[in-house]
Amino acid sequence: MRKRWPVTIALVLLAVAVAAPFFYMISVSFMGETELLRWPPALLPHAPTTANYVAAFGALPYGRVLINTALLAGCVMLGQVLTSAGAGYAFARMRFPGRDGVLALLLATLAIPAILLVIPRFVLMTALGWVDTYPGLISTELVSVAGILLMRQAFRTMPREVEEAARLDGAGEWTLFWRVMLPLARPAVLTVAVLAFLDQWRSFLWPLVITRSAEMQVAEVALAGLHKTYPTNWPYQMAAATLVTLPVLLVGLLGQGYLLRGLRTTGAELRS
Repeated sequence: MRKRWPVTIALVLLAVAVAAPFFYMISVSFMGETELLRWPPALLPHAPTTANYVAAFGALPYGRVLINTALLAGCVMLGQVLTSAGAGYAFARMRFPGRDGVLALLLATLAIPAILLVIPRFVLMTALGWVDTYPGLISTELVSVAGILLMRQAFRTMPREVEEAARLDGAGEWTLFWRVMLPLARPAVLTVAVLAFLDQWRSFLWPLVITRSAEMQVAEVALAGLHKTYPTNWPYQMAAATLVTLPVLLVGLLGQGYLLRGLRTTGAELRS
């Protein structure tokens, strides 16, 4: 038991280091601007106020930003789940010419920095007339190579006996995938869904490039604009950041069990 103390202490310190900025963000969001600037700086507000939240709620504008971000994250989450599950099943369970070569090509794309794809994607969206539209914002994010690889590993863990039994009962390829294999891969599906949602909620570069109007802004872009407008009012900015963080925090807390289970299942297969 004593041998675990150093590991436990290290994990606690790491958890504190990760969580401390978030708690301080919430604390500052309830402070007045003069209270934050006094010396020594306070860790907790002496006179908590919600005025920063009232002002930030109207300045974002929070409702429109929340709808845009939720629509982006929700559509991309659904798209990545479907494409990752379909492609992952094909790579894991089906035999077709060039399968290994295509898989190797997908692995190679992971080494390409995302910034290199921004200009080609923008040129394509401009040609389609999708700049500053929901299709332009969403369509380029519907496929995730990491999600395909994760689903492939999940399908590879499925016993062949289940597949053979379903085929003996007359199940076709689509029925086998949709009604047999996909329900068994639920932890991996939920993992892809949670990761896609969290990733798109904090997306900044592509929404910044493809959107023009304030009506199309998502959370990270709206926060950047707020920082430019109020560069010295930190309580105001922290209140806005807290409002934007709350939905994704709730999703992370609700989905952490499925996320850990899916990563543990696929990780065990990767090590084997």
